[in-house]
Amino acid sequence: MKVELLHIAGCPNTGIAEANARAALDALGLGAVPVELVTIGTEAEAANTGFGGSPTILVDGIDLFPTTLVHSLACRVYVAENGFAGAPAATQIDEALRDRMQGGESDR
Repeated sequence: MKVELLHIAGCPNTGIAEANARAALDALGLGAVPVELVTIGTEAEAANTGFGGSPTILVDGIDLFPTTLVHSLACRVYVAENGFAGAPAATQIDEALRDRMQGGESDR
């Protein structure tokens, strides 16, 4: 499994997303799987990587939280339990990873 966290430079939510992804992977017994940070610096990179805004978590090249957003250098907002957040919670990542590992895609 390859986990990439795509982000723009200076994104205040990168650290939160990385910590939450790490916690979710660890909870699933996937502690050996690294979370690779990938800085997206141009519109071309955004378009070519499936970047849905900063931060975007890709698992094996597929957005863990699919979006229809235009791929450009922008912030991303996630639906959270109490409104919106700049990064998904560890529990959301855990659920999405479990779903991906089982071969499905639940409504997120």
